[in-house]
Amino acid sequence: MTNNLDTLATALYATTDDLLKERLDLVPWRPAVGIAPQLTDAELVTLAMMQAMLGFTSEARWLRYARAHLRHLFPYLPQQPGYNKRLRKAADLLRRITRILATSTSAWSDDVWIVDSTPVECGRSRETVKRSELAGWAQYGYCASHSRFFWGLRLHLVCTLQGLPVVFALTGAKADERETLLDLLAAEPHLLAARPGQTLIGDKHYFGRAFEQELAQQGIQLLRPTRKGERQRPGGSLFKPLRQVIESVNETFKGQLDLEQHRARTPGGVIARVMQRILALTAVIWHNDHTTRGTFRSLTPYDH
Repeated sequence: MTNNLDTLATALYATTDDLLKERLDLVPWRPAVGIAPQLTDAELVTLAMMQAMLGFTSEARWLRYARAHLRHLFPYLPQQPGYNKRLRKAADLLRRITRILATSTSAWSDDVWIVDSTPVECGRSRETVKRSELAGWAQYGYCASHSRFFWGLRLHLVCTLQGLPVVFALTGAKADERETLLDLLAAEPHLLAARPGQTLIGDKHYFGRAFEQELAQQGIQLLRPTRKGERQRPGGSLFKPLRQVIESVNETFKGQLDLEQHRARTPGGVIARVMQRILALTAVIWHNDHTTRGTFRSLTPYDH
């Protein structure tokens, strides 16, 4: 492990530990009577982030590595079944910590967003599709960028120009990208309430008069490529270089954070593993932002 990742892990642990002490509503529910976990929630969040950062798709291999190299950070490490169970139950904690980190960065107030979806493949063999617990949620879909069909889910992501995740959702592969985006915005109306005149950049799939009118009513200006048969749309000269940002984010998820090698077999497992990767990306941006500004001590707990 590099010194930079060691520093990131320490900063994330310290911040998460402070938040869990100040915000009891963040702490996962546990019975009043029972054995306290030896691995704390702050350690679990840090361990989950580091697994994604170091590219371990196998939990068993990850824990073997951690026992050999990370004892200075984690005095106690659970066995693989215990870690898997804790991680699945902590998916909401990972989500809320991710949001708190994101809102404390300077990039959070960016007035330009980019939206896209990317495949999250969950199986290839017919037997996997028939027996998987993901059946009914995962679907067959088409990936235009790779010109192939896949069976699985889609990660819908709205991020800033710096690549900071703002809102996201996992849906079946056939879910309409426009409907999913509107649902994401409707679920968190406060995001737009503080951002009049927000600009949103999408690809050619985000089209439709009624769709654009609904965005406009929420104060969003949509920039997308001109479709065949349409008049030339404004902002066309700016579209390609700005669209490269979301392509870069998707490549980070797939190439560096192994999004498509998540190896999860249950809905809870997929959610937890996707959250690990979103947390990892957010934590890096958060750490770089606060390191540059030197504001770790003034971090204010904030969550929607």
